[in-house]
Amino acid sequence: MSASEESRDLGSRQELAGQVAVVTGSSRGVGAAIALELATAGADVLVHGCKSEAEAAAVVQQVQQLGRKLIFIKADLADLDGYGSFVQAAWEWQQQVNIWVNNAGVDVLTGSAAGHSFDEKLQQLWQVDVRGTIALSRLVGKRMQETEGPATILNIGWDQAIWGMGGESGEMFAAIKGAIMAFSKSLAQSLAPRVRVNCLAPGWIKTAWGEQASDSWQKRAVREALLERWGTPQDVATAARFLVSPAAAFVTGQVVPVNGGFRHGE
Repeated sequence: MSASEESRDLGSRQELAGQVAVVTGSSRGVGAAIALELATAGADVLVHGCKSEAEAAAVVQQVQQLGRKLIFIKADLADLDGYGSFVQAAWEWQQQVNIWVNNAGVDVLTGSAAGHSFDEKLQQLWQVDVRGTIALSRLVGKRMQETEGPATILNIGWDQAIWGMGGESGEMFAAIKGAIMAFSKSLAQSLAPRVRVNCLAPGWIKTAWGEQASDSWQKRAVREALLERWGTPQDVATAARFLVSPAAAFVTGQVVPVNGGFRHGE
């Protein structure tokens, strides 16, 4: 059974019915896949984007086709002063948020920032990926502690931050995603037992960069996975669905790799 077939089979369960989910950076890629997967599971979804309004419209249309309530909010998560109003708008929509997924991140590999210096890229990643995740998680966690119903926060790390990867990109992403992973474990302790906090650590996932990667990177991604293939956004989305669902009610403070089983030492 393929990942998409498994998702459709899971969809009949509707285990997230009655819940409200926010997925940052959900106009495309992994974020879009997570938003659609949570909608498939029965959740109403807030779709968020910063620049890709046309792509966000496509995600919104797919969520609507699933019969879920939804709203699209455009917000620049590099703007520290806007975090509070973003969280407030999310809560006012349905008067609750049960699931918050911090997926938004800066594309420094294929986007306009690809030509920037190492320091410029690092600063951009820090502002959105790290500062955004931390600030939003703390604001959301405080609200969740004061409300009833299921409450879970899910952040996004990177599997190779655990053991490192050479090169400028490896150095940047290990530092950035490693910070998110460490923060998630600490936040889980701060918000327990009311709010569950976990972190996914995707490996080689074929998003925009993977689609245009050189032949050597294509071979490396396949070689380093025990399952001998690239991961897909749907693979990450299915794992996210599990971690925010009642099936993971006794799982918190964990960093869960989604990498097809990393092949160490090769």
